[in-house]
Amino acid sequence: MRLRLSLLLALGLVVAPPEAGAQDARADCVGGVAALPDVGAFPCLGVDLVGYLSVGSFSSPGSPAATGNNDIWGWTDPLTGTEYALVGTTNGTAFVDLSTPQFPRLVGKLPTSNELTPVWRDIKVYRNHAYVVADNARDHGVQVFDLTRLRGLTGDPVTFAPDAVYPGIRSAHNIVINEDTGFAYVVGFRYPAGEREALGLPASCDLPGFHVLDLADPAAPAFVTCFSDADIEVGPRTPGYTHDAQCVVYDGPDADYTDHELCFAANEDVVTVFDVTDKSDITIVSQAFYPSTSYTHQGWLTADQRFFLTDDELDERNGLVPTQRTIVLDFLDLDDPEFAYVYDSGLPSIDHNQYVRGRYSFQSNYETGLRILDLSQVAQGTLTEAAFFDTYPDANTVSFNGQWSNYPYFESGLVIANDGDYGLFVLRPDASLDVTNAGGPVPRSGFSLSAPRPNPSAGDTRLTLQVDTAQQVRAELFDVAGRRMASLYSGPATPGTRLTLAVSGTNLPAGVYVVRVVGEAFEASQRVVLTR
Repeated sequence: MRLRLSLLLALGLVVAPPEAGAQDARADCVGGVAALPDVGAFPCLGVDLVGYLSVGSFSSPGSPAATGNNDIWGWTDPLTGTEYALVGTTNGTAFVDLSTPQFPRLVGKLPTSNELTPVWRDIKVYRNHAYVVADNARDHGVQVFDLTRLRGLTGDPVTFAPDAVYPGIRSAHNIVINEDTGFAYVVGFRYPAGEREALGLPASCDLPGFHVLDLADPAAPAFVTCFSDADIEVGPRTPGYTHDAQCVVYDGPDADYTDHELCFAANEDVVTVFDVTDKSDITIVSQAFYPSTSYTHQGWLTADQRFFLTDDELDERNGLVPTQRTIVLDFLDLDDPEFAYVYDSGLPSIDHNQYVRGRYSFQSNYETGLRILDLSQVAQGTLTEAAFFDTYPDANTVSFNGQWSNYPYFESGLVIANDGDYGLFVLRPDASLDVTNAGGPVPRSGFSLSAPRPNPSAGDTRLTLQVDTAQQVRAELFDVAGRRMASLYSGPATPGTRLTLAVSGTNLPAGVYVVRVVGEAFEASQRVVLTR
């Protein structure tokens, strides 16, 4: 029995007990407040506090606690199902085991690449590897870390070294990864004078737009190309600079671009759409503008890829608008996008990052914390706040204190948020929001199953499946009574290939159906609504 337990621990299949004296950080949202003793009373609506670690918690041997936190991302171990928070700090990246969410456990820390402690650090994940960049950080590069190294660690926090460092960039503001294509896009990168030539990179890398990396070998990113929109004069911004982006394999309403890889880039005073399908011939599709522009910071597509929700970081700070707003851009026609409307929160704060899962946008808005917007009426011109959790209870002002970012894609429904002043918050939205069944893609844990499009459908609809490991899969359609209505696919699925699952509604009555996909290492389902 002892040998079996040791083996399970080594594989990370047994949850380590909380450390003696660890604080149970659960605090339900009651009467509009989640009260955590000795920490704070956090204003809330429909979101409970499940776990918490302060900024001072993130230390490991040789890497002291940082002065503040910044970005955050998540990873789910495909072998054990364990969910981890990847927490950005000013002096490194911390890895937190969420197996027991009320006792989040620091597994270890990857220190920053040099003695500098930059405010900006960003993290993304692809095929069980984390990729970390830092801005204003001199020769930081892109740190590559194999996340499976976290598996089975149950003792004191470990100080890690990166598995590799890609040296082709020095500082960079962010990194974007399209998991469907295996390309990473480093944005807002910088070189000291003469450094680009010394690295043997082309002149297109002089401008701080996109630096493209091929992640075919996740442990060894390979340079592909650089590009920007510097040839288009749009205002007094930094020429060619991209601050953040979202890159997708397009499956939205404009059929001219179906299956093209597109990047929607926040470029300081404009949203620029690039067609990056052919890396040797990258083109600009269009640019979208909106009123009272100050600093186009970031944004995310709605699930149907029609609307792009944009956050402008400086419009409140520069006095252009009195309260935090979300700009809605309509990309029904990708070649001719339109400004649709603005959602005004009525709150005096600054917006920073947002991510869409299904019908909800999860926004991190500095001093007003996590705001969850219902997007179900976005096409009708209406966004509605469904829930919130204010991680910075000290004030609500136009200031850069408070929450930097969040990650809402765990299969468990947990949402993790990183507050620069207070630390890591592990949150659970109310079950009535049904976040895990909100119509978005099934979260990747060795596979990715898209939401059906169109849905509802009066005819045919389709889903796409991708896997990280070769395996046999079976996809079937069932009605709500559990009767098998059709076989959609039975055969092999291989990494790097998008498998299309087509549901034909021609011979089926109107109603609700379920697509169930079973592989050797996963099961998943999506709901399909057929109309007449």
